Amino acid sequence: MWYVIFSYPFWVQRMEAETSWTHYPYNYITYVPEADPYSEPSDDETKDQTFSMDTLLPDDLLERILSFLPIASIFRAGTVCKRWNEIVSSRRFLWNFSSNNNNSASQRPWYFMFTTTDEPSGYAYDPVIKKWYTFDLPCIETSNWFVASSCGLVCFMDNDCRNKIYVSNPITKQWRRLIEPPGHRSTDYTALSTSMNRAKQSYSVSVVKSKQVQGNFFQWELSIHLYSSETMTWTTSLTDVLTGWRGGDESVIIDNVLYFLIYSTGGNSDHRHGLIASNLSSTSSLMSSFIPMPCSLTCGRLMNLKERLVVVGGIGKHDRPDIIKGIGIWCLKGGREWQEMARMPQRYFQGFGELDDVFASSGSDDVVYIQSYGSPALLMFDMKLKCWKWSQKCPVSKKFPLQLFTGFSFEPRLEIAP
Repeated sequence: MWYVIFSYPFWVQRMEAETSWTHYPYNYITYVPEADPYSEPSDDETKDQTFSMDTLLPDDLLERILSFLPIASIFRAGTVCKRWNEIVSSRRFLWNFSSNNNNSASQRPWYFMFTTTDEPSGYAYDPVIKKWYTFDLPCIETSNWFVASSCGLVCFMDNDCRNKIYVSNPITKQWRRLIEPPGHRSTDYTALSTSMNRAKQSYSVSVVKSKQVQGNFFQWELSIHLYSSETMTWTTSLTDVLTGWRGGDESVIIDNVLYFLIYSTGGNSDHRHGLIASNLSSTSSLMSSFIPMPCSLTCGRLMNLKERLVVVGGIGKHDRPDIIKGIGIWCLKGGREWQEMARMPQRYFQGFGELDDVFASSGSDDVVYIQSYGSPALLMFDMKLKCWKWSQKCPVSKKFPLQLFTGFSFEPRLEIAP
């Protein structure tokens, strides 16, 4: 009988943040023979013997073993030898790997943090092994582009003409440029979102455009444009005029419903923000699907966590609603009711230092990331465990007082292609 003893230097060895996350060493496994209980073991039989894994494991067993690795280690495994590279590059392996990670905690959403406002480079944080990797994004040109993500796909849109839209997998670096969306190029506010259907291997992209009616500050034209990867075309699903409200830059698609924030332009509204839930199969008036926010917010961030709409918002002071006093997390229940999931403890709130009334926040699965624009500190909240914790310190440091930081979360997946 043989026992298999794995030595894991290549998949548990932590990668240094200063190096690329795709350069890794080779690995071997050690086999220790069991002594025969009915005979006196010889010296040769009791010695450890080392073999290359290639000579002992069949492809299907090796594939099964490798499919349980964290995603960063898959790239390491691909550098071991030609055989391993062929296995981890195969379509069957990618789907087996995806199935294993869908049913385990071995893969969680990553967070990409921009290190400069001019270049799209930065660091990606893996919460499983608590490590930052140097990381370059495909397609995007500057850090002020619009970003939306869903199930391994990340969508980028330029912030100038807002007509360049790319869909990419930031892990595999595959990308596709979409045709230009319809509607005005020169819009005042734009919200981008995307939704991936894994069963059909298709995705949709929505762009919500908001433009002030000429000469009327209280009225805003709003239009919703949808792209389908199945037809590779855009459609304008709805146009409307809002009075006392305008669109913004926050939106998310959940179960064929497009949720997006609208912002008060004055009038008698009790809150600065409101939520529109627009069924993508309907053409009814937008304000008929208006949902009040849970409280007066300084800002709101929308995200899809396991097909649930979650809002992370800055809680304003009672007498000064534009001044932040805390951060809360709410989940939409039954279509119109808000359930408070958590409030950030003061020690974490104060840990950001001077926190502005607006901040960056995104998430997926059960993880919410929160980041101050004025600091590279990154805070995580686990919706399932109800716990807060800081990430490992990001290698980037603040070099001047007005330096800004931002980022977004995405699911690292190998099998998803744009």
